[in-house]
Amino acid sequence: MTTRTDKLPKEIWVLVSASFVIALGFGLVAPALPQFARSFDVSVTAATVVISSFAFMRLAFAPVSGRLVQRLGERPVYITGLLIVAASTGACAVAADYWQLLIFRGLGGIGSTMFTVSAMGLVIRMAPPDRRGRVSGLYATSFLMGSISGPLVGGLLVGFGLRVPFVIYAIALLIAAAVVFVSLRDSHLAMPEVTESGTTMTLRDALAYPVYRAVLGSNLAFGGVIFGVRVAMVPLFVVEALGREPAVAGVALTVFAVGNALVLMVAGRLSDTYGRKIFVLLGLVVCGTSTIAMGMTDNLVVFLVVSAIAGMGSGIMNPAQQAAVADVVGSKSRGGPVLATFQMVADIGGVLGPVGAGLLAQHFSYSVAFAVTGGVMLAATIGWLLVPNRPAPAATSEAT
Repeated sequence: MTTRTDKLPKEIWVLVSASFVIALGFGLVAPALPQFARSFDVSVTAATVVISSFAFMRLAFAPVSGRLVQRLGERPVYITGLLIVAASTGACAVAADYWQLLIFRGLGGIGSTMFTVSAMGLVIRMAPPDRRGRVSGLYATSFLMGSISGPLVGGLLVGFGLRVPFVIYAIALLIAAAVVFVSLRDSHLAMPEVTESGTTMTLRDALAYPVYRAVLGSNLAFGGVIFGVRVAMVPLFVVEALGREPAVAGVALTVFAVGNALVLMVAGRLSDTYGRKIFVLLGLVVCGTSTIAMGMTDNLVVFLVVSAIAGMGSGIMNPAQQAAVADVVGSKSRGGPVLATFQMVADIGGVLGPVGAGLLAQHFSYSVAFAVTGGVMLAATIGWLLVPNRPAPAATSEAT
């Protein structure tokens, strides 16, 4: 029977709900953004630059976000980040030309990395140490559900005008920021610790832990394959190699997301009992081998099945590696640069992964592109094989 002590703090549910709204809103504008950029009579390449500007600013501003969290605390940085994205999204809705849209969208990337890094810090601070995996899985699931639902709703909203999704997303972010501000205003769990010796963690401190070094490698591979290659290569492979309609590519991406969602919470909860290592290793192997297999298929049904398996591999590893970072930082420490670096390596993978895979597909074949990128995930297991497997630590000193 579940006891009262098994219940998660209400502040966790506030962040989980906000995560869903943020991801849902991001998906709302996704279908409209390229078309909106093209409405200013620019090339397809120029339209894609608008999308890339958001990711570039996220990556460029991540170190600053980490320092802000270290100095100001997670809560004010989180709220400020949400407000910046709300303002930039609202500005996109009234952009008068392409260059305004480009600048406004890029500024949104600054706010995005601010609330991403600070949200991770808040989750670490508020999650009970023995349930960090469960909380990481819950948080990831809420974001995933929003990401799946957003484009579906956004596609319908585009019919009312290309600017409408931006207005709705901006309003939703303002509401989310207000709810988080009120809910966490007097929360002792969200209250930053008094700065004193031992309450801050530098990047050098974190790199002394083998598990943190291993998690940087796995998150780099995760970002490159999951956020980069999957989004960039799967649609091209489905259309050009399998000869299917572009709409089928969306089905393949959805199948991956469904496989991911099926295991996220279970894997996170089990990692609290059996340790992080086994789940990150299993996820890397499952996702890496299935990614290799994706490039070798010539049948759509087989491709969809393998895509679902790859999604399950991603879902197995993601909560465990996020919880591993939380184990290193600990609930008593403030580790802005540590969290920012963890986020940055995924963003770097997301930027470099599609480019590398595209070059391999262009000069060799899709099979080679998928094989190499899947191999990157398998190579990331090396660092984790050197990490001792232990139950989830209740203190930072046990994270080694």
